[in-house]
Amino acid sequence: MSGSLEGCFAVSIADKLSPAPREVRLAGVVTALPGLALIVFAILLLVNGQAGPENLVAEVAYYLVLAAGTLACAAGLFLGKTWARSPGVVVALILVGVGWYGAGPSGQPLWGVPLGLIGIAVIVLLFRRPSRAWALGLREGETEEEAAERDGAAGRAARREREERDS
Repeated sequence: MSGSLEGCFAVSIADKLSPAPREVRLAGVVTALPGLALIVFAILLLVNGQAGPENLVAEVAYYLVLAAGTLACAAGLFLGKTWARSPGVVVALILVGVGWYGAGPSGQPLWGVPLGLIGIAVIVLLFRRPSRAWALGLREGETEEEAAERDGAAGRAARREREERDS
């Protein structure tokens, strides 16, 4: 074998995986944490088996479905899929609410505060300017309003009118 592998790894893995900005990929990693925690919780629930057999299976399945949804959202963000941004915000808002309840009325600040901070971190990451520009498909020199019009209902209507006029 006389060839070299030197040029094979010229592009970084992050660039191959995701066209999204660093903030969105980081939000994906942070969003995966509660999904993984739900899996651990389901396993612990199954091992301890405190509920009756029929309730136990239903509870474990419920938490595993929640974990799968959260992890799908996290993977979508990490891979740069724009569909994952809205569910990511919803997951983050739920975490903020659960964190608030855990820290306040439940009297469990050791659980509540970290959960709330994770939710706040994801919201901040997903609403930073690079994340918004990525979600809107912002072009060079274009404002957010122009991008929203271009891809929003008004933009689609104008594009349809142009296509009808041209044909």
